[in-house]
Amino acid sequence: MPAKTSAGLLLYRRGGGEIEVLLVHPGGPFTRNKDEGAWSIPKGEIEPGEEENLLARARIEFREELGADPPSGPYIELGAIKQKGGKTVHAWACEGDFTGPARSNTFDLEWPPASGKIQQFPEIDRAEWFPLVEARVKINPAQASFLDSLTHP
Repeated sequence: MPAKTSAGLLLYRRGGGEIEVLLVHPGGPFTRNKDEGAWSIPKGEIEPGEEENLLARARIEFREELGADPPSGPYIELGAIKQKGGKTVHAWACEGDFTGPARSNTFDLEWPPASGKIQQFPEIDRAEWFPLVEARVKINPAQASFLDSLTHP
């Protein structure tokens, strides 16, 4: 099975002279009690044939995961990283604001496992602003380089 590719946006704002970034916490039972290293930028998998339009996919995923339109730009390309499971994530940063609450789309999962019961869970269960120092602790370790690219282009 080929490795998956995702695209996402790192929204940032300047509050009190400090940069803060918006991160999302994945929904569902597997991450319910996870915090440090579990947060992510709003992102989603690209569809076949979308390889040429990664920024457009990142904007769509922002809307689907947060229930709000992404800022119109300008966008700063942050590059791509490979996560532990093999997924490649392409990211862009954009200055803007989000006041929430997040209104994410959902996914179906058999839960509890082998129960035959299909339940719906939100793709993300919350979105929060973090100063960069705290964001480095919260974000998926592979995505921490996006924070570096934002502050040291």
